[in-house]
Amino acid sequence: MKNIAVYCASSTKIKPIYFEVAYEVGKRLAEHGLGLVNGAGNMGLMQASSDGCLEAGGRVTGVIPQFMVDQNWHHTGLTELIVTDSMHTRKKKIADITDGAIVLPGGCGTFDELFEIITWKQLGLYLNPIIIVNVDGYFNELLALLQKAIDENFMRPQHGDIWRVATTAEEAVEMLFTTPQWDTSVRRFAAI
Repeated sequence: MKNIAVYCASSTKIKPIYFEVAYEVGKRLAEHGLGLVNGAGNMGLMQASSDGCLEAGGRVTGVIPQFMVDQNWHHTGLTELIVTDSMHTRKKKIADITDGAIVLPGGCGTFDELFEIITWKQLGLYLNPIIIVNVDGYFNELLALLQKAIDENFMRPQHGDIWRVATTAEEAVEMLFTTPQWDTSVRRFAAI
């Protein structure tokens, strides 16, 4: 394990606890010798997680589309900045260069990244750990919706093993090392 994707918000008008946990995730990744890969944002939880990692002596790779660079939305103090031609290319690049994903609270962009990486894992295209950090119960309703999809046979029961849920930064980083390898035999298009 070398690099971990951290999916999260760029919003700044959110509870302080979210910033604290994002910063701590970055710091903990650095302490474990893991690089952080995110969307290169210069505000919100993206900045907090990057700063936590960098201030603890870690490496941060930001992956961002050119149009966002043109708007100066990128963090200028990252270890590496990878500029892509589109949002789609950005998400694919992040998945390609990481060995796991930690998902912090966020809005539609974060949900999009989470659902895409879950889908890729369901299809056997991404086999790495996915850890959802349920800070202050933020993801409760989303986790209930995912369980409903399983209960109503839109997903197989084994698909509930695609992600794990943590409540703290420390727990999330530890789960990266304890999540079993995804069994690709469950990825079939046959009916449940």
